[in-house]
Amino acid sequence: MGIVVMLESMGFPLPAESLIITGALFCATTHKLSITGVIIAAVAGAIMGDNFGYLIGRALGLKLLQKYGPKFGLTPERLLLGRYVFLKHGGSVVFFGRFIAVLRMFVALLAGANHMPWHTFLWHNALGGLCWAGGYAIGTYLLGNEVLKLSGPVGIGFGICAIIIIGGSFLFLKRNEKRLTEEAMKAAEKDDRLRITP
Repeated sequence: MGIVVMLESMGFPLPAESLIITGALFCATTHKLSITGVIIAAVAGAIMGDNFGYLIGRALGLKLLQKYGPKFGLTPERLLLGRYVFLKHGGSVVFFGRFIAVLRMFVALLAGANHMPWHTFLWHNALGGLCWAGGYAIGTYLLGNEVLKLSGPVGIGFGICAIIIIGGSFLFLKRNEKRLTEEAMKAAEKDDRLRITP
C-alpha cells in the first residue's frame, strides 16, 4: 500500500485513496490486518512520495517548463507568477492540494519546479499527508461498512468543491494576472528566490 501511495504522490495516476479506504475497511471487517500498520504505510508513502516528487520537480521541472511551457501558454512572466504564488502561498497549496485527486499527483512536482523552500514544503507536506492518509484510514476504520454508503455522496461533494475551488482560483488568476505579475516582478527585484536561472 505504501508504495502505491508513494508513486501516486510522485505523479503516477494510481488509486491511492481507494487503496487506503479498502485497506482500512479490510482491517475493520476482518481484524486480520492492523489499522496502525495501514496508517503508517499510507502516511509514510504519502510523505515520501511527495518528497521524491519535489526533488524531481526541483531537478527537472523548471528546465522542462522553460523548454516546453511556451507551447502551452506558459510564458516567462507566468512562470515567474507561479514561483511567486508558491513562495507566498505554497504551504496552503501543498496542504490542500493533498485532498484534490488531480492536484495531489502534481503539487509536489510543481512545488519543486517553482523552487518552493524545502523546509516549508516538508512541513505542509507532512501535515497534509498525515491528515489525508491518516484521516481516510481512521475514518474508514471507525465507520466500517457505512463508508461504502457515504463514499459516493461524499466523493461527489468533494469533487464539486474541488471544481469550484480550482475554477474560482483559475478565474481569480486570469482576472488578476497582470496585477499579480507586476507584483511578482517587483518582488523578484528584491528577492533572489524568484529569479529564474536555468
